[in-house]
Amino acid sequence: MDHTDPRSIGAQIRMRMPYLTPLETRVVEGMTGRTDLDRTTALRQVSGDAGVSDAMVVKIAKKLGFAGFRDFREALVIYRQTDVASLHSEISPDDSSADIIRKVFQTSMQALEETMSIIDVAAFDRAADLLHGAGQRDFYGVGGSAQIARDVAHKFLRIGLRASVQDDPHMMLMSASLLGPTDVAVAFSHSGTTSNVIEAARLARQQGARVIAVTNYSTSPLSELADIALCSTAQGSPLLGENAAARIAQLNIMDAIFVAVAQRDLDRSEAQLARTRNAVETKRRR
Repeated sequence: MDHTDPRSIGAQIRMRMPYLTPLETRVVEGMTGRTDLDRTTALRQVSGDAGVSDAMVVKIAKKLGFAGFRDFREALVIYRQTDVASLHSEISPDDSSADIIRKVFQTSMQALEETMSIIDVAAFDRAADLLHGAGQRDFYGVGGSAQIARDVAHKFLRIGLRASVQDDPHMMLMSASLLGPTDVAVAFSHSGTTSNVIEAARLARQQGARVIAVTNYSTSPLSELADIALCSTAQGSPLLGENAAARIAQLNIMDAIFVAVAQRDLDRSEAQLARTRNAVETKRRR
């Protein structure tokens, strides 16, 4: 993750928060919620307000990926000065329709900005190479994640690359058991902890297939078992949650993957796209 890009700071913290203890989470929420935080805020002031030791605050900062307290404090100060930090605001009962539209759209735009800042380009290229050269492509996901899988499979079919989408636990495992070293499984899970998806991805690995995880957390169980993890990020809210905005970001990641895969054999992709477009032309009203 590029720590020099201010847009990645919020993502860096959110992606590690689920793996903190309740006490550590409380300390981070106390620090990130401070309205008086600036470059002069002392470590002892933060630890005293949280009721923990100085060493505990430093340890938490390191668990979040920072060099120490000062690095964490500096990152938060910089992040608060960015546009993406000010985009997110919760829905209020008094909001007008215009307010709701603006807040929902801004939350999605923030997710896109921050996701773009944390994408690992090398991992992206490896994923595109694997999907382009795969014999079989299995897409696993449940709920909203399954809808992302279906959208990508539809795009791949348009350029002549077939993919199977499985959202039933038994079907996932059955399909995974038939994969081999030339195949790729793409596992979608916002949390990276969906047991059905993890089990199918693990079985695919055992069969020799390569596994690509699409998730919101780089240190999740799904990310750790995958060959490649493509991560989105989004701020959460009590009403919208993280999933709604993260889904937009993951769709964009996979749209970019689709374009990259098509680019690897552009002439064939364009020819297949023409064939599939012509096949459904008679279904359009004139």
